[in-house]
Amino acid sequence: MLVLQLAIIVVVLLAVAAVSLAQSAATFNRVEGRRVAALGEQLAGNPLLRDRLTQPAPAETIAPLVQNVLTQSGVTTVSVADARGRVVSSTNPTLVGSPMVLGDPRVAQGRAWFGELDVDGSRELVAQVPVLGDRKAENLGRQLGVVVIGEASPTWSQRLVGASSYLFTYLGIACALGVAGSWLLARRIKRQTLGLEPREIAGLAEHREALLHGIAEGVIALDPQHRVTLANAVGRRLLDLPADFLGRSLTDLGISGRLRDVLAGAGGDSAARDQVVVRAGRVLVMNRMTVRKDGRRLGSVTTLRDRTELARLEQEIGSFRSTTELLRAQTHEFANQLHTISGLIQIGEHDEVVRYVDALSRHRASLDLTVTSRVHDTAVAALLMAKSAVAAERRVELRVSERTGLDRLAPEVSADVATVLGNLIDNAVEAVTGRDAGPAEGGTTQAGTGRDACPAEGGTTQAGTGPGEGGHRTGGAAWVEVELRQDASSVEIVVRDSGPGIAPELAKEVFTHGFTTKAAQGGERGIGLALTRLVCHRRGGEVAVTNTEEGAMFTARMSLTRALEEVR
Repeated sequence: MLVLQLAIIVVVLLAVAAVSLAQSAATFNRVEGRRVAALGEQLAGNPLLRDRLTQPAPAETIAPLVQNVLTQSGVTTVSVADARGRVVSSTNPTLVGSPMVLGDPRVAQGRAWFGELDVDGSRELVAQVPVLGDRKAENLGRQLGVVVIGEASPTWSQRLVGASSYLFTYLGIACALGVAGSWLLARRIKRQTLGLEPREIAGLAEHREALLHGIAEGVIALDPQHRVTLANAVGRRLLDLPADFLGRSLTDLGISGRLRDVLAGAGGDSAARDQVVVRAGRVLVMNRMTVRKDGRRLGSVTTLRDRTELARLEQEIGSFRSTTELLRAQTHEFANQLHTISGLIQIGEHDEVVRYVDALSRHRASLDLTVTSRVHDTAVAALLMAKSAVAAERRVELRVSERTGLDRLAPEVSADVATVLGNLIDNAVEAVTGRDAGPAEGGTTQAGTGRDACPAEGGTTQAGTGPGEGGHRTGGAAWVEVELRQDASSVEIVVRDSGPGIAPELAKEVFTHGFTTKAAQGGERGIGLALTRLVCHRRGGEVAVTNTEEGAMFTARMSLTRALEEVR
């Protein structure tokens, strides 16, 4: 860059010198032109010259006059031509007898002229002045000849040498200033570009573009004022940024809430790892890093990964995990029952064994009848049965409200309802098991008591009892109640629990923050709530949470209209 700047300075200085020499030539032509014109007029007006031009053989008498003008004025050539246009006398002997070259035809008509002409192979500034008769009547007004005064034009080298007294000084000062300024500018740019040459910077820019647009993750960079300075194509798509996003702030782009907090680092952390944010129906995992140099904050860079599909896969894996938990819980329950039966037989209580087995049969039949009589969709009913066993394993009573009523659904709707219901039940069970709850009502029975309860270790699951049937808490029992309602166009899912509830300021954010929110950390409410909201939105519905006197109540609504149209 320094070499290029010095080359530019040299070109500029040469151009300035050329302009200065051109101005010098123009000044010479203007000043010397006037002088040779004045000398020509003076010689043409000499009475002696006029008189000699009318005499035969005027060369001998005119030569001293011509030489005298040359000596006094210091011009290059002085010539005189007669009326026929032939040179009769000249300080340049080679011109004598040759035709006079006129710079303007009007000179032959009595007009004066000055300008540049080639005289005997050299370029001269010439003034041509006609000699007019004025004494004798026969010569009055008649052109007697032409006086030519020539001044040799200086060459470029002569003009440069002549102007060196000031031109070289000015050019030298300008060159010194230009070199010093170029060196300082190059040094500053070198420092700002970290010592990289322009070709290296261009290579880095090309590599950056290839890297940004070649990776599958989104990248967005902000300056300290939270203005977007960079975003690749994936980042623009994930955040729904407009085409003119560069230079606009997060507020101008309509980014607010949890997404703005993560991008701007609202918590004051210089780095944020694996922050989960829901944006436009997508589950995004974001990692933010603050960029600093020499202790100065330059902004931040955030990467974004779309985990929507991965979260759905996690949900599917979770369903298999739930099945495993169900089998484990049932195995545990059956083992306890067999141990009870074995113990009764060993102590000889054979009648008590019969009553115990009858109680188990009546409870299972009552449980199945309660769920299937109110929930006619097989998939949802099976889910409730499975969740009932898992809840019992964790000493939680799962209830199905008497107001529950659900018909058979289309397979697509049934899958979405099962997803939302399973997430809400899991969330409620996690909430109520986080507090010090006593055993569920109708807890562990003594062997041989014959109470109408499942004597499984860890408490009895009372599925099918409504609020009026053991619906109140006694002794701090943990419970979760499910209510399903259906009309012609929608399905409503209500899940109540006896947990600690949701802080009012987090009631809305709990669906958008995922497992990294304060609510998630306090109540172990995971990413399932964010997926629950996605499913409800996809079905044209919504999910909300409120606090009751007994705990939290989640209400989810999904539309059936689109599903019914697709079935038809």
